[in-house]
Amino acid sequence: MNKAFASTADVEEKKISFEQLSEGIYAYTAEGDPNTGIIIGDDAVMVVDTQATPTMAADVIRRIREVSTLPIKHVVLSHYHAVRVLGASAYKPENIYASQNTYDLIVERGQQDYESELERFPRLFADVKSVPGLTWPNIIFKQNLTVFIGKREVEIKHVGKGHTKGDTIVWLPKDKILFSGDQVECGATPYTGDAYHEEWPSTLDQLANFKPQKLIPGRGDALQTPELCQKAIDGTRSFLSQMYGNVKKCRSEGMDLASTYSNTYQLLKPQFGNWVIFEHCLPFNISRCYDEAGGISDPRIWTAERDKEMWHSLQEVV
Repeated sequence: MNKAFASTADVEEKKISFEQLSEGIYAYTAEGDPNTGIIIGDDAVMVVDTQATPTMAADVIRRIREVSTLPIKHVVLSHYHAVRVLGASAYKPENIYASQNTYDLIVERGQQDYESELERFPRLFADVKSVPGLTWPNIIFKQNLTVFIGKREVEIKHVGKGHTKGDTIVWLPKDKILFSGDQVECGATPYTGDAYHEEWPSTLDQLANFKPQKLIPGRGDALQTPELCQKAIDGTRSFLSQMYGNVKKCRSEGMDLASTYSNTYQLLKPQFGNWVIFEHCLPFNISRCYDEAGGISDPRIWTAERDKEMWHSLQEVV
Protein backbone atom coordinates (compact mmCIF):
# COMPACT_ATOMS: atom_id res chain seq x y z
CA MET A 1 0.00 0.00 0.00
CA ASN A 2 1.49 3.34 -1.05
CA LYS A 3 0.78 5.72 1.84
CA ALA A 4 2.24 9.19 2.14
CA PHE A 5 4.92 9.29 4.82
CA ALA A 6 3.61 9.98 8.32
CA SER A 7 1.48 13.18 8.19
CA THR A 8 2.96 14.74 5.05
CA ALA A 9 -0.39 14.43 3.25
CA ASP A 10 -2.23 16.20 6.08
CA VAL A 11 -2.39 19.72 4.70
CA GLU A 12 -5.88 20.80 5.78
CA GLU A 13 -5.95 23.55 8.37
CA LYS A 14 -7.93 22.69 11.50
CA LYS A 15 -10.61 24.71 13.23
CA ILE A 16 -9.23 26.23 16.41
CA SER A 17 -11.27 26.41 19.61
CA PHE A 18 -10.49 28.48 22.70
CA GLU A 19 -12.69 27.22 25.52
CA GLN A 20 -13.03 28.41 29.07
CA LEU A 21 -13.06 25.54 31.57
CA SER A 22 -13.19 27.60 34.75
CA GLU A 23 -12.38 31.11 35.90
CA GLY A 24 -9.03 31.88 34.27
CA ILE A 25 -8.56 28.38 32.81
CA TYR A 26 -8.64 27.88 29.03
CA ALA A 27 -7.95 25.17 26.48
CA TYR A 28 -6.61 25.88 22.99
CA THR A 29 -7.56 22.92 20.79
CA ALA A 30 -7.64 22.24 17.06
CA GLU A 31 -9.47 19.08 15.99
CA GLY A 32 -6.79 16.67 17.13
CA ASP A 33 -3.72 18.84 16.65
CA PRO A 34 -1.55 19.33 19.78
CA ASN A 35 -3.35 21.21 22.55
CA THR A 36 -2.17 24.12 24.68
CA GLY A 37 -3.45 24.96 28.14
CA ILE A 38 -3.68 28.43 29.67
CA ILE A 39 -3.81 29.23 33.40
CA ILE A 40 -4.37 32.86 34.41
CA GLY A 41 -3.36 33.74 37.94
CA ASP A 42 -3.54 36.97 39.88
CA ASP A 43 -0.32 38.41 38.52
CA ALA A 44 0.78 36.28 35.55
CA VAL A 45 -0.16 33.65 33.00
CA MET A 46 1.10 30.07 32.67
CA VAL A 47 1.07 28.19 29.35
CA VAL A 48 1.13 24.38 29.25
CA ASP A 49 2.76 23.28 25.97
CA THR A 50 3.58 25.93 23.42
CA GLN A 51 2.86 24.80 19.84
CA ALA A 52 5.62 23.95 17.38
CA THR A 53 6.88 27.35 16.26
CA PRO A 54 6.84 30.92 17.55
CA THR A 55 4.62 31.86 14.62
CA MET A 56 2.05 29.26 15.67
CA ALA A 57 2.37 30.33 19.30
CA ALA A 58 1.46 33.86 18.23
CA ASP A 59 -2.12 32.72 17.71
CA VAL A 60 -2.24 31.34 21.25
CA ILE A 61 -0.92 34.66 22.53
CA ARG A 62 -3.56 36.51 20.52
CA ARG A 63 -6.30 34.43 22.20
CA ILE A 64 -4.78 35.01 25.63
CA ARG A 65 -4.76 38.74 25.02
CA GLU A 66 -8.50 38.61 24.40
CA VAL A 67 -9.01 37.58 28.04
CA SER A 68 -5.98 38.89 29.95
CA THR A 69 -3.32 41.60 29.82
CA LEU A 70 -1.12 39.91 32.45
CA PRO A 71 2.42 38.93 31.47
CA ILE A 72 3.02 35.35 30.34
CA LYS A 73 5.74 34.43 32.81
CA HIS A 74 5.49 30.65 32.98
CA VAL A 75 5.71 27.81 30.44
CA VAL A 76 5.41 24.13 31.33
CA LEU A 77 6.68 21.38 29.04
CA SER A 78 4.45 18.33 29.48
CA HIS A 79 7.24 16.39 27.74
CA TYR A 80 9.78 16.98 24.99
CA HIS A 81 8.48 16.54 21.47
CA ALA A 82 9.17 19.30 18.98
CA VAL A 83 5.51 19.89 18.08
CA ARG A 84 4.86 20.78 21.72
CA VAL A 85 7.83 22.89 22.73
CA LEU A 86 9.59 24.80 19.98
CA GLY A 87 7.20 27.75 20.10
CA ALA A 88 8.25 28.62 23.65
CA SER A 89 10.38 31.63 22.76
CA ALA A 90 7.32 33.54 21.52
CA TYR A 91 5.97 33.88 25.05
CA LYS A 92 9.22 35.39 26.41
CA PRO A 93 8.67 33.53 29.69
CA GLU A 94 10.69 34.06 32.85
CA ASN A 95 10.46 30.37 33.69
CA ILE A 96 10.27 27.18 31.63
CA TYR A 97 9.54 24.09 33.74
CA ALA A 98 10.39 20.49 32.91
CA SER A 99 11.06 17.24 34.73
CA GLN A 100 14.61 15.99 35.12
CA ASN A 101 13.86 13.11 32.77
CA THR A 102 12.59 15.53 30.14
CA TYR A 103 15.73 17.64 30.46
CA ASP A 104 17.81 14.49 30.00
CA LEU A 105 15.89 13.68 26.81
CA ILE A 106 16.64 17.13 25.38
CA VAL A 107 20.34 16.57 26.00
CA GLU A 108 20.24 13.07 24.53
CA ARG A 109 17.99 13.52 21.50
CA GLY A 110 16.54 17.01 21.27
CA GLN A 111 18.05 17.85 17.91
CA GLN A 112 17.19 14.49 16.35
CA ASP A 113 13.61 14.86 17.60
CA TYR A 114 13.35 18.32 16.00
CA GLU A 115 14.56 17.04 12.63
CA SER A 116 12.39 13.92 12.83
CA GLU A 117 9.14 15.68 13.70
CA LEU A 118 9.66 18.43 11.16
CA GLU A 119 9.73 15.74 8.46
CA ARG A 120 6.70 13.94 9.88
CA PHE A 121 4.40 16.96 10.52
CA PRO A 122 5.22 19.71 8.01
CA ARG A 123 1.83 21.45 8.47
CA LEU A 124 2.41 21.80 12.20
CA PHE A 125 5.67 23.70 11.70
CA ALA A 126 4.35 26.86 10.09
CA ASP A 127 7.21 29.30 9.49
CA VAL A 128 9.78 26.90 10.93
CA LYS A 129 12.47 29.54 10.36
CA SER A 130 11.01 31.38 13.35
CA VAL A 131 12.29 28.61 15.66
CA PRO A 132 15.47 29.93 17.30
CA GLY A 133 16.69 26.49 18.39
CA LEU A 134 15.89 23.88 21.00
CA THR A 135 13.77 24.86 23.99
CA TRP A 136 15.74 24.60 27.23
CA PRO A 137 14.00 24.71 30.63
CA ASN A 138 15.52 26.77 33.42
CA ILE A 139 13.60 25.13 36.29
CA ILE A 140 14.06 21.36 36.62
CA PHE A 141 12.31 19.13 39.14
CA LYS A 142 12.31 15.39 39.81
CA GLN A 143 8.82 14.51 41.06
CA ASN A 144 6.71 17.41 42.35
CA LEU A 145 6.80 21.19 42.15
CA THR A 146 4.22 23.68 43.40
CA VAL A 147 4.01 27.12 41.81
CA PHE A 148 1.80 29.96 43.01
CA ILE A 149 0.63 32.43 40.39
CA GLY A 150 -0.49 35.00 42.87
CA LYS A 151 -2.94 33.03 45.03
CA ARG A 152 -3.57 30.36 42.38
CA GLU A 153 -1.89 27.08 43.31
CA VAL A 154 -0.51 24.99 40.45
CA GLU A 155 0.96 21.53 41.02
CA ILE A 156 3.44 20.31 38.40
CA LYS A 157 4.10 16.58 38.70
CA HIS A 158 6.02 13.72 37.14
CA VAL A 159 3.86 10.80 38.27
CA GLY A 160 5.38 8.12 36.07
CA LYS A 161 6.62 7.10 32.66
CA GLY A 162 4.24 6.59 29.76
CA HIS A 163 4.23 8.58 26.54
CA THR A 164 7.88 9.42 27.33
CA LYS A 165 10.08 8.91 30.36
CA GLY A 166 9.67 12.56 31.38
CA ASP A 167 5.90 13.10 31.20
CA THR A 168 4.66 15.98 33.32
CA ILE A 169 1.11 16.80 34.31
CA VAL A 170 -0.32 20.03 35.66
CA TRP A 171 -2.98 19.75 38.37
CA LEU A 172 -5.13 22.55 39.75
CA PRO A 173 -6.29 21.21 43.13
CA LYS A 174 -8.90 23.88 43.80
CA ASP A 175 -10.57 23.52 40.38
CA LYS A 176 -9.80 19.78 40.03
CA ILE A 177 -8.62 20.36 36.47
CA LEU A 178 -5.91 18.17 34.95
CA PHE A 179 -3.60 18.95 32.03
CA SER A 180 -2.41 15.48 31.03
CA GLY A 181 -0.17 16.11 28.05
CA ASP A 182 -0.04 13.09 25.75
CA GLN A 183 -0.49 10.66 28.62
CA VAL A 184 -4.21 10.87 27.75
CA GLU A 185 -5.78 11.44 24.34
CA CYS A 186 -9.38 11.93 23.24
CA GLY A 187 -10.35 10.70 19.80
CA ALA A 188 -6.70 10.80 18.79
CA THR A 189 -4.27 7.92 18.52
CA PRO A 190 -1.65 7.83 21.28
CA TYR A 191 1.83 8.12 19.79
CA THR A 192 4.03 5.57 21.54
CA GLY A 193 7.28 5.61 19.58
CA ASP A 194 9.10 6.93 22.67
CA ALA A 195 6.87 5.20 25.21
CA TYR A 196 7.13 2.83 28.15
CA HIS A 197 4.22 0.47 27.55
CA GLU A 198 4.87 -1.62 30.64
CA GLU A 199 4.58 1.42 32.93
CA TRP A 200 2.01 3.59 31.14
CA PRO A 201 -1.09 1.78 32.54
CA SER A 202 0.02 2.34 36.15
CA THR A 203 0.60 6.01 35.35
CA LEU A 204 -2.95 6.20 33.99
CA ASP A 205 -4.16 4.69 37.27
CA GLN A 206 -2.51 7.54 39.12
CA LEU A 207 -4.13 10.11 36.84
CA ALA A 208 -7.54 8.52 37.40
CA ASN A 209 -6.94 8.71 41.15
CA PHE A 210 -6.95 12.51 40.93
CA LYS A 211 -10.63 12.19 39.97
CA PRO A 212 -10.45 15.21 37.65
CA GLN A 213 -13.63 17.16 37.04
CA LYS A 214 -12.19 18.48 33.77
CA LEU A 215 -9.23 17.40 31.66
CA ILE A 216 -7.23 18.85 28.78
CA PRO A 217 -5.73 15.90 26.89
CA GLY A 218 -2.69 16.09 24.65
CA ARG A 219 -4.91 15.93 21.58
CA GLY A 220 -8.66 16.14 21.20
CA ASP A 221 -11.49 18.08 22.80
CA ALA A 222 -11.27 19.61 26.25
CA LEU A 223 -13.26 17.33 28.56
CA GLN A 224 -15.71 19.13 30.80
CA THR A 225 -17.28 16.38 32.92
CA PRO A 226 -15.82 13.70 35.21
CA GLU A 227 -17.44 11.04 33.03
CA LEU A 228 -15.71 12.30 29.89
CA CYS A 229 -12.39 12.51 31.74
CA GLN A 230 -12.65 8.88 32.79
CA LYS A 231 -13.78 7.81 29.34
CA ALA A 232 -10.67 9.35 27.78
CA ILE A 233 -8.39 7.68 30.33
CA ASP A 234 -10.11 4.34 29.74
CA GLY A 235 -9.96 4.76 25.96
CA THR A 236 -6.25 5.51 26.06
CA ARG A 237 -5.69 2.47 28.28
CA SER A 238 -7.72 0.20 25.99
CA PHE A 239 -5.74 1.20 22.93
CA LEU A 240 -2.41 0.69 24.69
CA SER A 241 -3.31 -2.65 26.25
CA GLN A 242 -4.69 -4.11 23.04
CA MET A 243 -1.74 -2.93 20.96
CA TYR A 244 1.06 -3.88 23.31
CA GLY A 245 -0.60 -7.11 24.37
CA ASN A 246 -0.92 -8.23 20.78
CA VAL A 247 2.66 -7.28 19.91
CA LYS A 248 3.95 -9.27 22.88
CA LYS A 249 1.88 -12.24 21.76
CA CYS A 250 3.15 -12.01 18.18
CA ARG A 251 6.76 -11.70 19.27
CA SER A 252 6.47 -14.65 21.64
CA GLU A 253 5.23 -16.71 18.70
CA GLY A 254 8.36 -15.84 16.72
CA MET A 255 6.81 -13.35 14.30
CA ASP A 256 9.09 -10.71 12.80
CA LEU A 257 8.35 -6.98 12.96
CA ALA A 258 6.61 -6.81 9.58
CA SER A 259 4.27 -9.70 10.38
CA THR A 260 3.63 -8.30 13.85
CA TYR A 261 2.79 -4.91 12.35
CA SER A 262 0.34 -6.40 9.87
CA ASN A 263 -1.35 -8.54 12.52
CA THR A 264 -1.65 -5.71 15.03
CA TYR A 265 -2.77 -3.17 12.44
CA GLN A 266 -5.62 -5.47 11.40
CA LEU A 267 -6.61 -5.93 15.04
CA LEU A 268 -6.72 -2.22 15.87
CA LYS A 269 -8.05 -0.73 12.63
CA PRO A 270 -11.77 -1.57 13.12
CA GLN A 271 -11.97 0.01 16.58
CA PHE A 272 -9.44 2.82 16.40
CA GLY A 273 -8.89 3.51 12.70
CA ASN A 274 -11.02 6.66 12.80
CA TRP A 275 -8.90 8.25 15.52
CA VAL A 276 -6.75 11.20 14.44
CA ILE A 277 -3.21 10.24 13.22
CA PHE A 278 -3.93 6.48 13.40
CA GLU A 279 -2.11 5.74 10.14
CA HIS A 280 0.76 8.01 11.16
CA CYS A 281 1.29 6.49 14.59
CA LEU A 282 0.96 2.75 14.05
CA PRO A 283 4.33 2.05 12.36
CA PHE A 284 6.23 4.00 15.03
CA ASN A 285 4.12 2.57 17.84
CA ILE A 286 4.45 -1.05 16.86
CA SER A 287 8.17 -0.70 16.20
CA ARG A 288 8.62 0.56 19.77
CA CYS A 289 6.28 -2.14 21.17
CA TYR A 290 8.30 -4.80 19.36
CA ASP A 291 11.55 -3.44 20.83
CA GLU A 292 10.13 -3.25 24.34
CA ALA A 293 8.64 -6.73 24.14
CA GLY A 294 12.12 -7.92 23.15
CA GLY A 295 13.76 -6.40 26.20
CA ILE A 296 14.89 -2.99 24.87
CA SER A 297 13.77 -0.99 27.89
CA ASP A 298 14.54 2.54 26.66
CA PRO A 299 13.31 3.83 23.28
CA ARG A 300 15.88 4.07 20.54
CA ILE A 301 16.42 7.53 19.09
CA TRP A 302 14.29 8.33 16.07
CA THR A 303 16.07 10.23 13.33
CA ALA A 304 14.66 11.52 10.06
CA GLU A 305 16.56 8.73 8.30
CA ARG A 306 15.40 5.97 10.63
CA ASP A 307 11.80 7.22 10.40
CA LYS A 308 11.64 6.83 6.65
CA GLU A 309 13.51 3.53 6.53
CA MET A 310 11.13 1.98 9.07
CA TRP A 311 8.03 3.53 7.51
CA HIS A 312 8.64 2.31 3.98
CA SER A 313 9.70 -1.15 5.14
CA LEU A 314 6.27 -1.71 6.73
CA GLN A 315 3.92 -0.17 4.17
CA GLU A 316 3.79 -3.19 1.87
CA VAL A 317 2.51 -5.58 4.53
CA VAL A 318 -0.96 -4.12 5.16
